[in-house]
Amino acid sequence: MEKIIIICGPTGIGKTSFAISAAKQFDGEIIGADSMQIYKHMDIGTAKPAPEELKQARHHLVDFLDPKDDFDAGSYVKTADKAIEDIISRGKIPIIAGGTGLYIRALLNGLFRSESLCKKTMSQLEKELEEKGSLSLYQKLEHCDPAAAKNIHPNDSFRLIRALEVYQTTGKKISDQQRTHNFDDQRYSSIKIGLTMDREKLYDRINKRVDIMLDQGLLKEVTTLVEDGYSFDLKPMQSIGYKHMAMFIKNEIDWEEAVRLLKRDTRRYAKRQFTWFHKDKDIHWFFPSQDDLAQNLIKEFLT
Repeated sequence: MEKIIIICGPTGIGKTSFAISAAKQFDGEIIGADSMQIYKHMDIGTAKPAPEELKQARHHLVDFLDPKDDFDAGSYVKTADKAIEDIISRGKIPIIAGGTGLYIRALLNGLFRSESLCKKTMSQLEKELEEKGSLSLYQKLEHCDPAAAKNIHPNDSFRLIRALEVYQTTGKKISDQQRTHNFDDQRYSSIKIGLTMDREKLYDRINKRVDIMLDQGLLKEVTTLVEDGYSFDLKPMQSIGYKHMAMFIKNEIDWEEAVRLLKRDTRRYAKRQFTWFHKDKDIHWFFPSQDDLAQNLIKEFLT
C-alpha cells in the first residue's frame, strides 16, 4: 500500500509552512486538502500559499478550478488519486496538507455514495434551490434528517440536495446509511500529523490574519470577482470572507460589522475543525514549533 503523509489542523495554524518543511526534508510534493484554495481568482480570502511558498515546494490541487465549476469530495478523491500516482511515479513523497476534514477522510477511507438516483427528484430539488435558496432545502432536511442537517452547512447546496434526494427516493436517511458505511476501507498507508495550539492564541492569530487579508485587498478581490461575472450566489462566494464582503457590498451591513462577523465566523470554523479532527484517534498532535519531533515520527513511518 502506498505511503502518504497527512498534515491537518484548523485554519490559521501554520499548515502550509509545516508542509513545506516536510516536503524539503523528505523530497515530497504537497497536495492541497482545502475546499476553497482549489479555486482560481480567490487568493486572499482563501489564504493560498504565497508565490514564494509555491517556489519552495511543488503544490497540487491549488488554484486550478474555476469558481463556477462543481467540485465535491468525490471529485477531490479522483483528482488527488491522480496527483498521488504522479508524485509516487517520480520517486517523491505525497504530502496531503489542509483543513477540509471530509476531503482527507474521503481520500483515506473512501466516500459513501448511495446507489439510488432519481433525476426527476434531483431536478425538482435543484429548481427549489434556484427559486427559494439553500435555506429552504436546509430547513426541509432538518425536518426529515436532523442528524444529516447538523453536519451540513446551510449554504452547501450540493450536499443538501444529495441528502434530500436519498431520503425522498428511498425513504431512508442518508445519515443512517453513512453510519453503516463507517468509512473503514483503507486506501493508503498514512501517518497523520495534526497541528494544535492554545485556543485563545489561535483565535488571536485568526483575528490578526483577517486584518492582514483586509489590508491585502480582500474587498477588492470580491469586487473584481463580481465584475468578472461571478455571482454572489455561487457556492465559493458564500464561503467565509467572501460572503462577508458581499454583505458589505450589498449594503446589508456596515464595514465594522462585516469585519466583526468575519473574525467571529473564522474562529467558529476553526473550532469546528478542531472538533472534527479530534475525533480521529490516529492523529499525532504537535505544536507548530515541534517541527523536528514531527519529522522524526514521519521518518520512522517512511523507513
